[in-house]
Amino acid sequence: MEEHRARRVSAAVKEELAELIGFEMDDPRLATVNVTNAEVSPDMRVAHVKVAIEGGVEKKALEALDHAKGFLKHELAARLNLRRVPDLYFSADTHPDAESRIDFLLRRAKRSRARD
Repeated sequence: MEEHRARRVSAAVKEELAELIGFEMDDPRLATVNVTNAEVSPDMRVAHVKVAIEGGVEKKALEALDHAKGFLKHELAARLNLRRVPDLYFSADTHPDAESRIDFLLRRAKRSRARD
């Protein structure tokens, strides 16, 4: 039962973080960041989030995400009905799958269209 809940929470965290990072944060260091996976521990205390970063600005993007952890955690608490919001740990995904690549390109196209 705990594993099933952890998978559901992982999917919800991934979806919300992708929306927050992709559409609601204005930091230019995060313009090429796409959330590819989120894995929440069974005790719901830790979430390991994998992100695909385009353009060779991996270090700056990860620094920006680490800096924004508090904001992201606060927003997750407001959006998800969880007793405890997991601590977020970001790492670069060196081999994003094709599906996440397509999602990334679609988000970037929508974002650039919205700015024009």
